[in-house]
Amino acid sequence: MSSNVLALYRKFERMPAGRWLFSRAVCLKAPYFASISPRFVSLQPGRCEASLRHRRRVTNHLGTVHAIALCNLAELTAGVMTDATIPPSMRWIPKGMTVEYLKKATGTMHGIATPDIPVVEAASGYNLPVSVVVNNDAGEAVFRARIAMWVSPRK
Repeated sequence: MSSNVLALYRKFERMPAGRWLFSRAVCLKAPYFASISPRFVSLQPGRCEASLRHRRRVTNHLGTVHAIALCNLAELTAGVMTDATIPPSMRWIPKGMTVEYLKKATGTMHGIATPDIPVVEAASGYNLPVSVVVNNDAGEAVFRARIAMWVSPRK
């Protein structure tokens, strides 16, 4: 990723199949996320929404969306939101994640990431907590995560 992720999203968003193309570009840069085949729905400073379809490759033995697929969606949305939000002079890396599984995850999952505190430019590094809620098609929260992002000046 780079601090130009928001500009790239806005460029792709105007094209036919642009959000799909943006999703593929993100997965080329961070290949592991391709395992959940995410689709970005919206991106703006301070908010990112992406979805993942419930399909066999993300299904567990109970027939629900696998816990790690939900974690991947959370980390993806939090990372892209952070990248689109921090000043270009800053960089980020996830330091930790706590999660809560609230109910069975079936159907398309919709992850929404937002920062818990204002994002600032700083002379030294700081912790940026990011909240992610994942809802099912009915709008019910099935999963919550809080991801600790370490934001620091670029070298």
